Amino acid sequence: MNPREHTLLASVATDDLDVRFARFVQDHRARAVSIAWRLLGKDRGAAEDVAQDAFLKAYTALPRFRQDASFETWFYRILVRQASNHRRWRGVRERWSGLLGAWLGQESVTREPLSDPGLQQRIAQAIDGLSKQQREAFVLVRLEDFSVREAAEVMGCAPGTVKSHLYRAGENLQKALGDLVETSQGGTP
Repeated sequence: MNPREHTLLASVATDDLDVRFARFVQDHRARAVSIAWRLLGKDRGAAEDVAQDAFLKAYTALPRFRQDASFETWFYRILVRQASNHRRWRGVRERWSGLLGAWLGQESVTREPLSDPGLQQRIAQAIDGLSKQQREAFVLVRLEDFSVREAAEVMGCAPGTVKSHLYRAGENLQKALGDLVETSQGGTP
C-alpha cells in the first residue's frame, strides 16, 4: 500500500475524506477505465460507466473497508465485479431485445457491431471469447501488469488459481490466434 492510500484510510473519519478520495480517483481513473475497457470488449462508453460506478461503490463502502487488503486492491476487486455484472446484464439485455424483436416480427432490435477485419478486432474477439475468470486473469496480469498475487487478491482466489486461468487463457488464445504465428518451418502458419 502506498503512503497516500494509507493516509486516505487512516483518516476515514476526518472531514477531508472527500478530498483524499478525489485524489485517489484522480490517480487511478485512467487505469480503472483501461481495465474496464479491456474486460468489456473495448467498449469505451461502458468502460467509463463501469469505472464511475466502481468509484461510487467504493466511496459509499468506505466505512465498511476493513483493511484486509490494500485499498487499491479492494477498489480493483470492486471494479472487476462491476465489469462482470455489466457483461452479464448486457447479455441479458441483448437476449431480451432479440426476443422482443422476434415477437414484433423484426430481425433484431439491437444494432450489430460493425465488423473490423483488422488485427486488433480479431485479438479483442479472442479475448472476449475467454471465460470470465480467464479474461480477468489475462487482463490484470498480461495487459495491466498486476502481479499474480495482486490479481489473486483482486479476483478473490488463490495465486495458483490465477496461474491456472492464465495458462488456459494462453491455450485458448493460441487456438483462436494460432494462425497468426509463423512457424520456423518455412514461415507458413
